[in-house]
Amino acid sequence: MHADGQSFHDVIVIGSGPAGMACALTAARGGASVLLADQRPGPGGAIFRVAIPGVPPVSLARAQKRLRDRLFAGLENTPAIQRLPEHLYLGLDADGLVMLEDRKAGQVKTFRCRILCLATGAMERVLPRPGWTLPGVMTAGGLQVMMKETGRAPAGRTVLAGSGPLLLAVAAQLARLGTPPLAVIEAGDPLRQLSAGLGLLRWPGLCLEAGGYVASLLTARVPWHRGARLTGIEAAADGLAAQWEDRHGRVHTLAADRVALHDGLAENSFGLAPSGSSQNAPGHPLVLHAGDCREALGAPAAACSGETAGEICLHVLAGRTEPAERLQQRLKTATSRYGKMQDLIARAFSPQGGAQHFTALPDDTALCRCEGRTIGDLRKLFTADPGLSGRELKLNGRFAMGACQGRFCAANTAAAVAELTGSSLPVSTITGHRWPVRPVPISSLIRLEPGKADHAEEAPQ
Repeated sequence: MHADGQSFHDVIVIGSGPAGMACALTAARGGASVLLADQRPGPGGAIFRVAIPGVPPVSLARAQKRLRDRLFAGLENTPAIQRLPEHLYLGLDADGLVMLEDRKAGQVKTFRCRILCLATGAMERVLPRPGWTLPGVMTAGGLQVMMKETGRAPAGRTVLAGSGPLLLAVAAQLARLGTPPLAVIEAGDPLRQLSAGLGLLRWPGLCLEAGGYVASLLTARVPWHRGARLTGIEAAADGLAAQWEDRHGRVHTLAADRVALHDGLAENSFGLAPSGSSQNAPGHPLVLHAGDCREALGAPAAACSGETAGEICLHVLAGRTEPAERLQQRLKTATSRYGKMQDLIARAFSPQGGAQHFTALPDDTALCRCEGRTIGDLRKLFTADPGLSGRELKLNGRFAMGACQGRFCAANTAAAVAELTGSSLPVSTITGHRWPVRPVPISSLIRLEPGKADHAEEAPQ
């Protein structure tokens, strides 16, 4: 217990995916007191999402299964780690307090620590398209998590569209569960990226995994349209109509019950204090980013990054401090091999026909879902005032002003500004940096924690 009545730990880890579990295990095995908090009831993150009781788990690739089993067994055999499930990270306040919301109790809890390791994972990127906000449109990652939790594929006709290897993985899982998708519409064409493909042969396990996905699609006779793009989605009498254009410019329509979109992964670093920072103030923890929230490189890299972060925690606790730049370099070096692999994957799945996307969107395409702002609203705003700053864009145009505060639209808005005007607008100028990083009820903020009410009454007024 800290002198001000706050619960104290050497290390607090936020997120119990591969990076968070690896960091907590490494630090705890080295003698540190560790608190591992996660918004889910159990560990695993999205990649190792546990099925609901009584449901057989969806099969994983062999390497992923080995990693999951090793990390899960480590948690079970390391009782020194204090686990705090169903607690949502809200941020680091001005006094250096780590703020977590206990959503079951409807209460915000505060903690102090020497080191705060943020392992919040990656978030799925989805580009705006006409009709992407219609009922029945979801993310491919969301569809995959649903299958992992329920052990079954949703009934009906599914179209997968966008770009990236996740589309293949989800399509293969749908096929193996007996409901193959109608088609996979892939903007890239990895079969034509010869140099990237040859480079990936250095990772035979990854190639075998990808080959297994493609084999599942061939067996189920799922069309994999490469160099194609989804141009729009419309509501239809029997569900949805997905319109797409093939590599030759021919337009097609698929009748579907759902459309699952995916355009890559990005670091889930929204609102987080910078890695390596401690704000140079008494009572403020050193902040580290580990895993996909530092750089989205996949589960094996996340676990490696988490172990390195755990080692850094032990060095700092032992009094061996290092400059922030050196800490960042250590984390980057630990995953450099995986970074090269992801660069090759990005090249293999790079969209055909150039990276222009927002220029071709019709004016009524939704850009900011919370506030109902469109690409047309953005065009009008910059036509009237081409020199708008990020803050002016938010205040005058209400982009990123809704409940998500830009978590889901700020990056797309900044990309649209760059494409439409040629000027660069950093995402951080739109979102800003402050807590809470997610919406929290006022009732949760003002409700005192049990055992801290007396301390609050004794505090000087």
